Amino acid sequence: MANTRECAAMLLQPGNAAANDVADHKTVLAAALRQLALPLWSKLLIRIDGAAFSHDILDHLQHLTTSRRRMRWVTGWAIHTADEAAIALLPEEVWTPALRQDGEVHEITGPDGGTVSYQVAELTGLRDLTGWPAGMRLIVRRVKPSRRDLKKLTAFEQATGRRYQIVATNIPDHRGLSGVPASGQVWFVDALYRDHAEVEDRVKAIKRVGLGLLPSKSWQINTAWVLAATIAADLDAWTRLLLHDEPELAKAEPETIRRKLYHLPARLTTHARRHTLHLDQAWPWASTFTTAWQRATEFPALT
Repeated sequence: MANTRECAAMLLQPGNAAANDVADHKTVLAAALRQLALPLWSKLLIRIDGAAFSHDILDHLQHLTTSRRRMRWVTGWAIHTADEAAIALLPEEVWTPALRQDGEVHEITGPDGGTVSYQVAELTGLRDLTGWPAGMRLIVRRVKPSRRDLKKLTAFEQATGRRYQIVATNIPDHRGLSGVPASGQVWFVDALYRDHAEVEDRVKAIKRVGLGLLPSKSWQINTAWVLAATIAADLDAWTRLLLHDEPELAKAEPETIRRKLYHLPARLTTHARRHTLHLDQAWPWASTFTTAWQRATEFPALT
């Protein structure tokens, strides 16, 4: 989940399972939604990358909206020839600069030292969306391709000298998200979707706390291992969220957290039924650990 960075649901499948199985996606999504301790009238935003893109998934997301709960979604879109034909109809003046999550113009330095700018535009009115969810929009993004992307360009991209990506969403252009000004603009939707890349960071972190290698040929043992790995990932996420305010630790890799906080150069002694943890005074992260420990002990008891 984007606000806590915890793993809401995980589904273990055989190695020969299909990558884009709609039933699996629906199962994981339903399990994740059940983890949300929210009232039925809450407004939710679901972000899915292009790996889960399908007609059935978008229809399912659209049907999750009820009279009491509004569901907005942003997902990747597989580009086909019909999309490229629609892109070709876009006038040059409709392209606007893409923005980063911090609101700055999205520009990078190219391999030749020049500036490479990203641009976005609304594609909805130029693409036939008959049969797709009502109110769905398409936002297209373009950039000059890097050397790594040159071999993967389509004939249309080679002709235009640009690489294109499309985002699908049901966020309306005039209202946007409730309480978020200008959230219906193309640059906002594009930045909102690209922020989904933080999920890749969390997946990498979960792999490093145990999910990267299953220990057994037994399905039952591997299922228990996956559960333990996701619990460890959630404990890691909540430790960062509740106990640390240092940016370096909040975004650190699991190896860094282990080295600075979990592997302690300390000695535990007991006297008169009282336990004392003696930290090495020369340890550079002693104050960081002490602050985190004090915060953990000051939490109010569950009622």
